[in-house]
Amino acid sequence: MGRPLEPLTKKVFKGVLVAELMGVVGAYILFNKMDTSQDFRQTMNKKFPFILEVYYKSIEYSGIYGVREQDQEKWLNSKS
Repeated sequence: MGRPLEPLTKKVFKGVLVAELMGVVGAYILFNKMDTSQDFRQTMNKKFPFILEVYYKSIEYSGIYGVREQDQEKWLNSKS
């Protein structure tokens, strides 16, 4: 009686695996775009500030400091 569930279990497992893989690739693309574009970080600051905060924390954790300050300084100067 347990045999008919095997194909369904495999499909569900493959679906979860594909969804996770897409999430990891999406997170990498988002991080890379934030890492290379200060303008994109400004857009993220306006629309999704909590995601930008995660970006800042992750690079500070890896030992890269000053990016947040550089961004804030440029954004303040561009408003003037």
